[in-house]
Amino acid sequence: MGYRQDLDTGESCVAMDRQPRTARCSRRRAVGHAEGVAGAFAAMAPEGRAAILERASTLIIARVEEIALMLTREQGKPLADSRKEILFGAEVLRYYAGEATRIHGSLRPASSPHVKNVVAYHPIGVTAAIVPWNYPVDLYCWKIGPALAAGCPMVVKSPHETPLAIAMLVDCLAEAGLPASVLADLPGLGPVAGAALARHPRVRLISATASIAAGQDIMRNAAGNMKRVSLELGGHAPFIVTAGADVEEAARAAHRRAFSNMGQICITVNRILVDRTIHAPFVEALREMTQATVLGDGAQPGVAYGPVLNRSVIDRVERHKLDALAKGASLLCGVGPDGGAGPTGLFYRPTLVDNAPLDSLPMREETYGPMAAIAAYESESQMLEMANGLEFGLAAYLYGPDLERLWAIADRLEFGAIGVNVNDTSELQAPFGGWKMSGIGRELGREGLETYLQPKHLKMRVRRLAAPEFPA
Repeated sequence: MGYRQDLDTGESCVAMDRQPRTARCSRRRAVGHAEGVAGAFAAMAPEGRAAILERASTLIIARVEEIALMLTREQGKPLADSRKEILFGAEVLRYYAGEATRIHGSLRPASSPHVKNVVAYHPIGVTAAIVPWNYPVDLYCWKIGPALAAGCPMVVKSPHETPLAIAMLVDCLAEAGLPASVLADLPGLGPVAGAALARHPRVRLISATASIAAGQDIMRNAAGNMKRVSLELGGHAPFIVTAGADVEEAARAAHRRAFSNMGQICITVNRILVDRTIHAPFVEALREMTQATVLGDGAQPGVAYGPVLNRSVIDRVERHKLDALAKGASLLCGVGPDGGAGPTGLFYRPTLVDNAPLDSLPMREETYGPMAAIAAYESESQMLEMANGLEFGLAAYLYGPDLERLWAIADRLEFGAIGVNVNDTSELQAPFGGWKMSGIGRELGREGLETYLQPKHLKMRVRRLAAPEFPA
């Protein structure tokens, strides 16, 4: 029997029939157990850690249908999207299985022939992570994959909204042979749990995907013990359509990225900036696509768009929409101010507003729901000012026919990732993270692994044979 304790209150909850290695226990006990096995796990041969991650990936793929159904039931996204998320998470574990065997140091030049400089990389120690509800399985893997590959035990505060699909993932890791106490899964409510992990003196690093406000709170709590932080925070991605762009292609890409997972994605399209010369045809194409969006039960075949997570998402979208309309924007489709085709339960019609003023809420705050705001620009300099003018800097998108021009624009955009004629910026072997207030540190790629490693310099005096002399 595993023991579960609420992360926030510390009150005992129902015991759970789970193996000790996947038990959900209090954060203090979890950190203590992780510290107890940190040395042994760091000393495990990299091939051993790699084999565990490989086996876990294989088990996840074999169970993808049952995990996907659970994720759809608790989060709402359609089965196809749940399946895609879980398979990518499995691929992340497999990728870091390979990276585990490629952690190596180097022999550096020295200022004296009698000195050797060796630089090695060691696991940082016990780590912690905070995982959000929007892509829980995927982002769980983004954090545990590199941590386990590097040899770092991890305590994870998983989201209380979507804990069950994650539990099935953790079971796969247990069956794959992950040693007891190396990974603790602790669903918890609110900021108290994250603050406790950030303050814990024996947690050496904390990685979180969260809002800007939550990230700031984590940094404040981590500062007391100089803990390393890796934070992927809020985004407010601009989708920029340049003159001459294929209107249908750009509208289709904007529609999918704006309303996939009902806009509950950190790299979702919030604000669409369109060259004035193609503004009208683009708006009409996107309006038609948005009006044609069919919502439904994500567990049913063929459904691509489902409900939002909870009522707070609807309330936020309503507030952003009404603010934009009050400031002069026009409603293209979605829910009208008089109710119109309004929300039913947690289903909310994808909403578009045009000519949104720059001071309106959807143009300056992350909506994190099924809404996008459009504004036209007159010049490249105005577009860059609009795109870079906010505190966010996670992702941006550029569409147009002239790659040289797009590349030049991309060089001036202040974002951690930019999609050029593609509407997704995540790539397994490339770093993912934000500029400005959108975060610090990187996930995925080699950079994701380096987050969990720290360098050690070994300077040694060595005997040296007499140096050969130049002939007379």
